[in-house]
Amino acid sequence: MSDLLRVTGMYSGIDTESVISQLVDAKSTKVTKLKNEQKKLEWKQTVWQDLNSKIYSLYSGTLSKLRLSSAYHKKSTTCSDTTKATVVASSSAVEGTQTLKIEQLAKAGYMTGAELEQKVTKEQDEDGKMVTKKVDWTTSDKLSEISSSLVGEKIEITVGTGDDKKTTSIEITSDMTINNLVSKMKSAGVNANFDTVNQRFFISATGTGTDKEFQLSGSGSNTLATLGIDANATYANGSECIRIAAQDAKIVLNEATFTSDSNTFSINGLTINATGVTEEEISIVTSTDYEGVYDTIKDFIDEYNELICEIDKMYNADSARKYDVLSDEEKEAMTDEEIENWENKIKGSLLRKDSNLFSIMNSLTSTMMQGFYTKHLTEEEKKGMTDIQIEKWYEDNGEKMYLSTFGIKTMSYFEAEDFEHHAYHIDGNEDDESTATKEDKLKAMIASNPEGTAEFFSGLCKGLYEALDKTMSETTDYSSIYKVYNDKKLKSDYDDYTKRIKEAEDELNDYEDRWYEKFSAMETALAKLQSNSSAVTSMLNM
Repeated sequence: MSDLLRVTGMYSGIDTESVISQLVDAKSTKVTKLKNEQKKLEWKQTVWQDLNSKIYSLYSGTLSKLRLSSAYHKKSTTCSDTTKATVVASSSAVEGTQTLKIEQLAKAGYMTGAELEQKVTKEQDEDGKMVTKKVDWTTSDKLSEISSSLVGEKIEITVGTGDDKKTTSIEITSDMTINNLVSKMKSAGVNANFDTVNQRFFISATGTGTDKEFQLSGSGSNTLATLGIDANATYANGSECIRIAAQDAKIVLNEATFTSDSNTFSINGLTINATGVTEEEISIVTSTDYEGVYDTIKDFIDEYNELICEIDKMYNADSARKYDVLSDEEKEAMTDEEIENWENKIKGSLLRKDSNLFSIMNSLTSTMMQGFYTKHLTEEEKKGMTDIQIEKWYEDNGEKMYLSTFGIKTMSYFEAEDFEHHAYHIDGNEDDESTATKEDKLKAMIASNPEGTAEFFSGLCKGLYEALDKTMSETTDYSSIYKVYNDKKLKSDYDDYTKRIKEAEDELNDYEDRWYEKFSAMETALAKLQSNSSAVTSMLNM
């Protein structure tokens, strides 16, 4: 709208700006409504994104792991001397007592160079006389300053053994600094450093074990010695240069000897981390970790409850039809807490009675109520059997169980809190006030029937996993197969609102312009009328 049309009521005496503003405000309802609807859609996108993230986390994390029966075969291990070794058992570890002796620990090849003689310099004293002074070497000093004989010499570094052995040749140039040499040594495959405080080179292998051992050699007879390095130095041989040879770790488990280039061994389901040499045998005791299995199931039920209660709350939320998106003027008259509560009321109702949400809730709750067999036919056993025969076998031998078999149930309609009617409670769970005093059937089943427990819960989690997988794979309209809602449709609707808002604003601007044109024409007509009246009056006064 052109500013030229914004005339004042000079001749009519009318407050043109105020009148037109009121007319436009009365007509702006359409724009406001569209913006409010778009804002609600934006909130709805966020609500779905957050919920989808939680559902996908359950699907790809907990359910993906717990659909395997091995997740319920937990083992615990104790070591009689934890100062010498720590042991972790996997589900495949053999139960019982085993003997362990640690004969030696893995070491990395290590060389501590001899202390270099200080650098001799000539400086001017306070009287202006040149005096000789000794100072420490810095990493920016050139090797040629240590000895000019080093220039043109080569240092060879060999890392590894056998076919993996690698030899690197480093030529010393006239401008090579101590830091340059250290960098080239690192590139050759060893850890290297020049300690300016102790004036020594330190060189070591990048890892423990003989396979990572390194060797040094110089092209000249004194190349390495000039740098304080003795290629033939051995541990505690009296040389200023000390060399510790690489060493593999060696243990004896149940009378069998094992070696490793690190202090960690993985043997028959046990992960043994050796930390000290033993003089005598120590014992390792492995048993079923019943508490660990219980905690795994409890954590799964807790995660499921948190999700299903949130879904229930969203689906059965109270209507928020009376709550419109607040305008800036309305917000100014409210506290931050009042604004947050108002908007949360709207956000909490955005998925009320949503068909997608109901489908997710229904697939989860119906799966949780299903029974699952704890004994199964193998694929090989099924060959040659008809479907009727397979079904009959399961009826006779399958031992079908339900969550209630383990003392895991939902509360009655009148006992359950709001939006918690689909939540499950574990009898005997000390963290649950409603069932803490009941008999703990779950722990009893884990102890008395560990295989049946593993088969049931792996079957249940597999069922939930497949139910969610189906929900996320039902349509190709979504931007990703890992979505439980149509995000593409929501984005399309959002973009459509942007277009409609632009059109409505343009229409409103046109409406405003028309009113300014009308008032402008009126003011022009009044101006002419006043001009003509003044002319007549002037003539009559003559």
